[in-house]
Amino acid sequence: MSLHPSLQSYADAWTHSVEAISELVTPLVEGEWNRATPCPGWSVRDVVSHVIGADCEMLGDPRPIHTLPRDLYHVQTESQRYQEVQVDVRRHHTAPEMVSELEYTIIRRSRQLRNESRDPGTMVRGPRAVEETLEFAMRRRAFDIWVHEQDLRWALGRPGNLDSPGAYVTRDLLLEALPKIVAKDAGAPANSAVVFDVHGPVEFLRTVRVDADGRGTIDGAPSLGPAATLALDWETYVRLSCGRVTPDAVTDRIKSEGDTALATAILAALRITP
Repeated sequence: MSLHPSLQSYADAWTHSVEAISELVTPLVEGEWNRATPCPGWSVRDVVSHVIGADCEMLGDPRPIHTLPRDLYHVQTESQRYQEVQVDVRRHHTAPEMVSELEYTIIRRSRQLRNESRDPGTMVRGPRAVEETLEFAMRRRAFDIWVHEQDLRWALGRPGNLDSPGAYVTRDLLLEALPKIVAKDAGAPANSAVVFDVHGPVEFLRTVRVDADGRGTIDGAPSLGPAATLALDWETYVRLSCGRVTPDAVTDRIKSEGDTALATAILAALRITP
C-alpha cells in the first residue's frame, strides 16, 4: 500500500516547501540566521528550528527535555510554550548544525511519507500535542510549513512560491475559517453578506452570507448589495490571517466598501494562528 490519494496533495505541498526552505537557508552565513522574521519573536534560526521540531514530532521522536527561560515575551499561551521548547533548545546551534539536522529530518520524513499506508482517519498525535486525524495533521503541517517558508522569504528578501502547492492548501484552510470570523467573531448582522475579493498569485472571490439565525456560510457567487466588501492582495491576506501584520500596518493595501465598522471588525478578527 502507499499514501492515500486524499493525503497526496498535502505530502506534495510539504515536500515543495521544505525543499524550498532547505535551498533558502543552506547558503546562509552565521549572522543571517539571526535575522528577525515576521513570525513574532522568531529569527530565521528559530523558524527553521520549529520546522525541524514539528517534523520530528510527526516522526514520533521524543520531545526534548528542556526548561524555557522566563523572559520570552512572545510566549504567552500553553500552546506557544509547547512549541517554543523545540525552538529554544536549538537557539545556540551553529549554522552547519542547523543545516545538517534539517537535511537529516527531511530525509527521514520523506521516507516516512513514502511508506505511509494508514487511513486518513487514523488518529495520531500531531505536532501540537493533541490527538487528531492523520489527514488533519498532514493538512495543518502543509499549511504551517508554507507559511514559515514565507516567513523566511520575507526575512531574507527572497520572495517567491506565493502560488505553490502549499499556497492552495493555505487558501482552502483560510476560507473555511471565514464564516465564523464574519458571523461570530466580527458580529456581522443577520441576513447580511460580506464579499472578499483577493487578487494576486492566488485569486478568489468569495461571499460569506449570514442567515437569520446568525450562522455563516461561504460560496463563490457574487452578492448584490453586500454589507461590506474587502479587496486586498493575496500576500496581505495571508499575512493578516497568520498574524504577521496588523490591519493598521497595511491599510494602503486594503480597499473596503460598505459598513466601515464591520470591515474593521472583520480585519481585526482575521487572524487564525495562535
